[in-house]
Formats: sequence, structure tokens, C-alpha cells
Amino acid sequence: MTRYLKYLPTLIIVCVAIAVVSLKYWDYITNPWTRNGQVMSYVIQITPRVTGPIIHLPIKDNQLVKAGELLFAIDPSTFKASLGKARANYDKTLDDIAALGKQVDAAKAGVAQAKSAISGVRAAINADISQLAEAKLRLQRNQALLATGATSKQHYDDLKMQYDVAQANKQQSNAALLTAQSAFLQTQANLAQAQANLGAPGADNARLRVAKAQLEQAQLNLDYTRVLAPVDSYVTNLSLQLGSQAVANQPTLALVDANGFWVYAYFRETLVGNMRAGDSALVTLMGYPESPISGKVDSLGRGIAQSDGSTGYNLLPNVSPTFEWIRLAQRIPVRIHLDKLPEGVELRIGATASVLVRTGE
Repeated sequence: MTRYLKYLPTLIIVCVAIAVVSLKYWDYITNPWTRNGQVMSYVIQITPRVTGPIIHLPIKDNQLVKAGELLFAIDPSTFKASLGKARANYDKTLDDIAALGKQVDAAKAGVAQAKSAISGVRAAINADISQLAEAKLRLQRNQALLATGATSKQHYDDLKMQYDVAQANKQQSNAALLTAQSAFLQTQANLAQAQANLGAPGADNARLRVAKAQLEQAQLNLDYTRVLAPVDSYVTNLSLQLGSQAVANQPTLALVDANGFWVYAYFRETLVGNMRAGDSALVTLMGYPESPISGKVDSLGRGIAQSDGSTGYNLLPNVSPTFEWIRLAQRIPVRIHLDKLPEGVELRIGATASVLVRTGE
């Protein structure tokens, strides 16, 4: 029995070692760790909205700029001239609309006058009808008297002439009515044409809206000659120079969002099963090994690019050879939100990081 006692310390050491290794393995499973992490941030491509030479460039490479701070200015001369032209066109449009409004008022007055003329002609026709009826009645009565010799031939002829004159007056009035009605229709057409030329009243007028839009666009183009930083950010890889030609809708400058940093940690797929959004994390940057950064799991990636099956030569699928006895675990990206940075730590896109996620809490 005593000879076995000398193996007892060795047995104890082996058991302790097994316990330590098991504990470490369990800790690794419940709190996975990877050295494959990378600092990321939003990269903002600054794209000018107008074309022109750069006349003012107050920034330097790697400089921190605040939101709203001037990045560069484009020569505004052309756009000032365009703005003046647009403003003059807007003023002219207002004058044209005022003149067209007066034409509409004149056309309305013409319609009212023509309508009044029709009423006058109809009144004259009614008078002519009365006179014609009276002349006809006198003529018929004197025609009977002439047959009995109770009136003279001269008097009858005078009444006949009066009847003919009344009849002619009525025909003339009928013709005047047709003329007045035609003039009324013409004035209505003139009014419709004037209203069409004027368009909608007030701010809804199409000409006014076009002129106003052109004025606003010219003002915007002038404002676009001053390119401002959209957020607090760092200027990176600055290659612009005074006199360089800025081209509309072509990126000229890149900014790194100063408040948008996060870390992508690439864990083996066997380790992400227990991870959840909100799990606490600890990030250690290679450049600052003594200043760990606390954080949280923001989200887990839902997919990675697949090499096998992608289209290759002659549109055939790419298939990589594999070892049947070895299965390599894929790496899944896990996005880590960073809490407050320790003093002296500066983040840079692409910096290497080690990440520990505490899933066992």
C-alpha cells in the first residue's frame, strides 16, 4: 500500500490538470474568443452635385472635421450668373402673368359688352315688331276704306310705305341680332383663349411654377458649390488640390465616420450557436493590448459568400477539392457595438482586434 502512495501526488496533479483543462474548455465554449476581428466604420464618399474647378480647400489629410464644416468650394461664378438669369426670368414671368390677367379682364369686358349689345338688338326687334304690327293694321283698315272711297289713294300709299319701312326695319334688326350673336361667340372664344394663355390663377400657375422651380434649382446649384461635411468624420486619403476639376456625381473625397465605428469578429460556426444580440463582449486591439474595450453583440451575420457552386469558366460551377476526413468550420461575422473608448485609444478602419463574447452570463 505504501508503494502506491508515492504515485498519489502525480495522480493529484493529473486530476487537477484535467480539471483545469476541462474548465478552460468549458469557458472557451461558453465564452468564445477569436483573434480574427477587424475594426470597421462607415465610409462616406463625398460626391459634388455640380461641376467646376476647386478654388478653396481648407482641409488636410487625416483631419477631423465637424458636421457642417467646409470641405472644399467650387468656383461659383457660372452658377451666380445662372441664378441671376433665373431670377430675371421669374420676374419676367410675373409681368407676363399680370399682362395676361389684364387680357382676361378685357376679354370678360368684351363678353359683357357683346351680351349687352344682344339685349339692345332684341329690344329693337321687339319695337320693330310692334311698329310692323301697327303699320299692318292701319294698312288693312285703310285698304277697306279705299274700296268704299272713304280715304284717298295718297293716304293709302303713305301707309303702305310706312308698312314697308317697318318690315325692312325688322329684317335689319334680325340681321343685327345675328351679327351681335356672332360677336358674342367671338368674345367668348377670345375669353377662353386669354384664360388658356393665363393658366391657373395664383401660385398654381404652370408658368410661374416652372420659373420658380428654375430659380430654386439655380439657387441650389450655387449652394452646392460649397461642399460640407455631413457628419463628424476624418478626412482620409486626400488627393485633391486647388484647381482640380470637381465633376458632378463623381466621388472626389472619402470621409470616415468618427462616431460609426464597430468591430466585425469572425467566429467559427461551431461557436456562434449560443450567441445572442446583447451578449457582452471584450475587444482588445492589437495596437492597444493593454486597453481592452467593452462592448455588446449587435447582430450575427446571416450569410457569407459561397465559393462552391459559383459560376466559373464556361459558365460551369466552381467546386473546390476537399479532404473527406477534415471538415473546416466556416467563419461567421458577428457585429460588435463598442462602448466608451478608454483614454488614448483611437480607432482606425482595418485595425486587428481580438474579441471575447460572454455567452455564459
